Amino acid sequence: MSKAMPKVVVVMGVAGSGKTTIGSQLAKKTGAKFVDADSFHSQANKSKMAAGIALTDEDRAPWLGSMQQAIAGWLSDGQAHILACSALKNSYREQLGTGDQDVAFVYLKVNEPTARLRLAARRDHYMKSDMVESQFSTLEEPSPQEAVVVDAAEPPDQIVSQVIAQLTGERAASSESA
Repeated sequence: MSKAMPKVVVVMGVAGSGKTTIGSQLAKKTGAKFVDADSFHSQANKSKMAAGIALTDEDRAPWLGSMQQAIAGWLSDGQAHILACSALKNSYREQLGTGDQDVAFVYLKVNEPTARLRLAARRDHYMKSDMVESQFSTLEEPSPQEAVVVDAAEPPDQIVSQVIAQLTGERAASSESA
């Protein structure tokens, strides 16, 4: 038996894992609204990252607080949202809603060389490929019990199908023949 999609799905991972690509496609496929966590960053944080300076927990606190308030509002309004957010630490995920049955996390697992290549190919984005190391050093990977864990190297449409299948309890089309 299938279950309903959670009201809020946080697509998480390091920079270059594909959060925006997967999150926007997931939103389109499910009819949810897509929001990128970058829109919650202050200009000071964006400037710091653009200068190659990793953010501290102190820098991230207002950003996380703003997203926590937004998620609470979305849940209160009953609006389905997909949030692309790095959510690198367990404490960040706890603040954003771990433990709430209407909030789910999807972890896009990617290796460092792939993340670097993807970021190097980006244009006009403040996060540069030399910041990847700090992202990986900060990352506290969620367990499969805490998040849907997917291989970010797979094609986006396959990832989206897999995520929907895992969140709803349905079988993914590609796994039915297995």
